[in-house]
This record gives sequence, structure tokens and C-alpha cells, in this order.
Amino acid sequence: MNIEDIIERLKQASNALHLEGMKRYGIDNSKALGVSMPKVRALAKEIKKDQALSLELWETDIHECQILASMIGNPKLVTPQQMDKWVADFHSWDVCDQVCGNLFDRTDFALDKAIEYSSHKGEYIKRAGFVLMAEFAVNNKKAEDEEFMPFFPIIEREAWDDRNFVKKAVNWALRQIGKRNAALRQVAIAVAKRIAQQETKAAKWIAKDALAELEKRS
Repeated sequence: MNIEDIIERLKQASNALHLEGMKRYGIDNSKALGVSMPKVRALAKEIKKDQALSLELWETDIHECQILASMIGNPKLVTPQQMDKWVADFHSWDVCDQVCGNLFDRTDFALDKAIEYSSHKGEYIKRAGFVLMAEFAVNNKKAEDEEFMPFFPIIEREAWDDRNFVKKAVNWALRQIGKRNAALRQVAIAVAKRIAQQETKAAKWIAKDALAELEKRS
């Protein structure tokens, strides 16, 4: 299947109501066709893994093509340069989350890039850093606790950022790491309590929401 065929398939699966509905979730639909995620995933399963096609799809700059690219990409073939290029292209939170959760969190560079992106000034690049932390916590079942420890001081440090898509990702990372096991949960709770003492609305929201979930599990 080539690029032209894929774009035509996506256009046939598009829905004007879905395109309009994306706005309700804060999704930038200016580059979208209006295709639901189940239909994009079904197409990805049909195509299977294809790194070359993944790179081509990304360059179309079409919302659904970029998400599809993340689904068919091969994490073993992803380079740090590709990661930097793609995160710089992020234009919507859902593309950020799909790329990080479908592909980037499975690369050999996930942890280093999570730390690198977490201090970036760009909203979606910074979000990517914390989404990588969250998705790595969810999807890498065999990861050792020590791999997550460097994330805690970063989460605490960046809790001030009140940009919506950043603070939600910081909160997500803290909760997902804390939910891995009892030991990490206790560290996450301690971090959340320190964040609660910070004098910003974002930090207090992050802490309150995280504690409401993590303390239920204690």
C-alpha cells in the first residue's frame, strides 16, 4: 500500500461530524480529515510495521497520517534525530500522546528523551517529555524501579507550569509511575505532598489530583 492509497482510504473513512467533534476535546483539527481512532488502528493492523512508510506518512503533515505513522513505525529503527524532528512538528496534544505511546516509549532513547524534553519551552515538546514518562511506566512492565527515580525531581521541579497540556502530562506521569507498585507509590505520594506546598495553582492541582488517586491505593 502506498501513500496515495492510504490517504484515499482515510478520506473515505472521514466523517465531518467527527472532524467538528475534535474541537470539543481541544484537538487542533486544522490538518485533520476527521477519521476516528478505531478506523486508523484498523488500517495500521492491515499495513503492519513499515518504518519507511511511517516516515513518508509523517511528512504528509496530515493529522491522521501522522498518528498512523506512529502505529506502523519500528521502535528499533527510530533514531534520536527522528524523535527530535517529530516532536518539533507536534501541533496537537493527541498526536503527541499517540506518537509517545505507540512508538517513542518503546525506543532505546525513551528515558533520555523524556528527561531532555521535560525542560523544553515548547508546550507540546515539554508535554512529550512527561507523556513519555507516563507511557513508559504503563507499557514497560519489566522496567526496574530505579529507572523511574530520576523522573521524580523533574516532576516536582516542573509542577509550576500552568499550561493545560503540560500540567496534565506532569500529573499523568506522577500518577502512572506511582501506580506501578507500592514502593513507587510511596515515593510518588511524598513528591505530591511536596508539590502541594508550592505556591502555584498548577502545582496544587497536580498534587491534589494525584493524591486523590494514589492514596486510595495505599
